[in-house]
Amino acid sequence: MLQRILRHFTARVLTAGLSFAVVWLTARYLGAAGRGQVSLFLTDVSGLALLAGLVGGSSLIYLVPRRNVWLLLRPAYAWGTAVSLLGAAVITLLRPVGMAYGLHLAAVTLVQVLLSINVLLLLGRQREQTYNLLTTAQAALLALALAVAYAGAHWLRIEAYYYANYLAYGLPWLISTVLLLRLPDAWAASPRRGRAGARELARHSRGAHLSNLLAFANYRFSYYAVAALAGPAALGVLSVGVALAEAIWLVPRSTALIQYVALVNAADKHGQTHAALHGSRLTLLATAGAVLALAAVPAGWLAAIFGPEFGAAHGVILALAPGILLNGAGMQASTYFAGVGRYSVNNRATLLGLALTVPGCLLLVPRLGIEGAALSMTLAYTTSTLYLFGHYRRAIGAVWADLLPGWADVRWLMTKAVTPRRDAVK
Repeated sequence: MLQRILRHFTARVLTAGLSFAVVWLTARYLGAAGRGQVSLFLTDVSGLALLAGLVGGSSLIYLVPRRNVWLLLRPAYAWGTAVSLLGAAVITLLRPVGMAYGLHLAAVTLVQVLLSINVLLLLGRQREQTYNLLTTAQAALLALALAVAYAGAHWLRIEAYYYANYLAYGLPWLISTVLLLRLPDAWAASPRRGRAGARELARHSRGAHLSNLLAFANYRFSYYAVAALAGPAALGVLSVGVALAEAIWLVPRSTALIQYVALVNAADKHGQTHAALHGSRLTLLATAGAVLALAAVPAGWLAAIFGPEFGAAHGVILALAPGILLNGAGMQASTYFAGVGRYSVNNRATLLGLALTVPGCLLLVPRLGIEGAALSMTLAYTTSTLYLFGHYRRAIGAVWADLLPGWADVRWLMTKAVTPRRDAVK
């Protein structure tokens, strides 16, 4: 298990580095206001992609080990296409964004959704290496396309970001489609079986994905609040601070994803959960170290890297740091409840956080600006995690020492760090 987590974590580190390059390129070449435009577009895409996951999403991983790939892919594709087109149309009508924005929003969302469906199906069949390669390739293509557009061609407009996304998601989607066609699943042509597969997928996805939609509202309501109350430049600075802080989540997310795949494929789910606790404690230690390292980065360094407007992102990082750590810990618990089909626990935890996020942003952003938005997010993450951990501990019959790292875990890490050095000396 630890080897699989380390391989996936390595891929996620590379992907995070490439994502950092995207944040740097958009901030450095477009400025705070331009970065704010990119962040709002990306938030719209992410929201629509999550709606598309109501028929699909992580439930594809849960169902595909025991179901025909094509029975799941077709309804997921149909729903994803409908959400991408209709959702973009609704946003265009509700906000003064213009027709061109709406068309790009629909197209970028669609290609992102189709790629996500394909890679989740492959991951559910335990093609973890393929999943890692495709997600890394997507991030690399986006960073490369933006570097060529901004630094090479000096095309300093948000349209360059749209077209870079077409390339970054479109090419991996074509490759992943070819890989799906090579699976041994027979083409499921029966309309009756197709309808049954669609109903099963929708039934599982609604419960599993509602918590993802609520979590998205927790994570990104602050973006809309800052855009409305403080303007696009403030949103640009906030988005850089949030992007740097949330990059730390690649540590717990890597562990959680591998543990989720193992859990849904395990016959003894209780035994599998307890076997994974050691990895979860080590993950929490690594997350804490990453949070401390990021919080120690001076504001002057941020201004030098991203531009003079972005030194204020340091305050965002400090306000977010406790929430990032606690929410990272909560991912292990939410993964367990998703893996055993108890989605209601995750949903209640996220609703509890959302109940604090919305009034928190509306009260704190006018008074404290982007730091107020970050504080409201930390409050929501803290509350949700405490709720999750209480239920998780009781559900698996664990004591707090099983969930929280101790000196034994620290000594284990130190031993592993010293052993390679001794081997190198020999």
